[in-house]
Amino acid sequence: MRGSRRFKVAAAAGTVALLLAACSSSSTGTSTGGGSSTSGGSSNFGGATINVWSSMDQPIIDGLSAKLDPEAKALGINVKWTKVDNINQIIATKVQANAAPDIAMVPQPGVIQQLKAHVTPLDNVLDVAALKQSYIPGVLDTSTFDGKLYGILVSANLKGLIFYPKKIWDAKGYTVPTTIDELNTLTDKIKSDGITPWCAGIESGTGTGWPATDWLENLVMRYGGIQTYNDWISHKVKFDSPIVTQAGNEMAKLLFTSGNVPGGRTAIASTSFQTAGTPMFQPKPGCLLYQQGSFITAFFPKDIQADLPSNVGVFGMPPATAGGDNPVEGGGDTAAIFKDSPAARAVMKLLAATDLGSIAAGNGSSFLSPHKDFPLTDYKSVLTQQYAKVAYAATAFGFDASDAMPGTVGSGSFWKQMTTWVSGSEDLSSALKAIDGSWPSG
Repeated sequence: MRGSRRFKVAAAAGTVALLLAACSSSSTGTSTGGGSSTSGGSSNFGGATINVWSSMDQPIIDGLSAKLDPEAKALGINVKWTKVDNINQIIATKVQANAAPDIAMVPQPGVIQQLKAHVTPLDNVLDVAALKQSYIPGVLDTSTFDGKLYGILVSANLKGLIFYPKKIWDAKGYTVPTTIDELNTLTDKIKSDGITPWCAGIESGTGTGWPATDWLENLVMRYGGIQTYNDWISHKVKFDSPIVTQAGNEMAKLLFTSGNVPGGRTAIASTSFQTAGTPMFQPKPGCLLYQQGSFITAFFPKDIQADLPSNVGVFGMPPATAGGDNPVEGGGDTAAIFKDSPAARAVMKLLAATDLGSIAAGNGSSFLSPHKDFPLTDYKSVLTQQYAKVAYAATAFGFDASDAMPGTVGSGSFWKQMTTWVSGSEDLSSALKAIDGSWPSG
């Protein structure tokens, strides 16, 4: 799944702002149609062509187009799909040149927020109330700004998943923890059985540090809840706050305790996130638990990938308390209208349909629907079904915090300071204060 930040290019807030200064406003008129999340109707749009840009993996695009295009054709609309790399940056340039596509699917909702003067609000285009019932709770909030909905999540990915080698897990009789305390107990049990509990690596070239931000984000979400998490993203809650410090201390307990990771704490910063999980699958496992995103199986050994259901188990990071809030962190591709027209609005309704991914989910792609009422049986992959169970049982969906923060922080000081802290060159308090100090003013 395209979810690793080695594939993400953070949009520079200053660059986008400069581009917007030269832009003229786009039309944002309201729709006279109903707000259905499915197509319906018999309107004919006379062969209008709607351009849809996306940076999603090609198999996902192919699956979505196979479902949507015939429905659009029946309405008299031709849909042209284009795969565009670095779309977060390119879309702002195209807006400036008045050459934006009709619809773009953007991985970072913060880009849509910065461009919202040129994006069509969807409140009178879609049945928002119905979508709230269909989506994982909180999904619509990730693209709602100043009380208006500007985009809809089309394909999701998850963070905070904990992978393990299924055969030894089953042989040892380990059980999935239901709280963070139970996760600590499991960690201690694995270590007492003579196995290093956690796989860990945050090296990612110029993106080194992002896996550590995912760790912290997931724990902040669990200790603070989704509202505190979102307030942290907007810096209403500071990094140097009790909740973030609590999350950091728990992360340190799990990963920095002697004997908890291969090579100890100092090895984490120099171990690639791509290969950090490989020791799980050795005849004598070098570690047993690996917290990562749903895309990570693409980096597992080829023989493991050949039969993932037999070799790999997965569960979501548990909540702080039994039966308490159980949010999930994720990302994905958010569709927004950049060139308004009745035909573009009709296509947006098709993109909002629950069954949009019915073909993509079964064609071997990494598609994960954000609709909690999407049938699990539509997923070809057993592992993807497990991801979906984690997502659809969540009490809230929070967008990856570092992707939603200003670029100078999210993919700048946050990555850097987490690396410095993890490597042992700086204490947690100093790292968190340094990130607060880097937050852009105004």
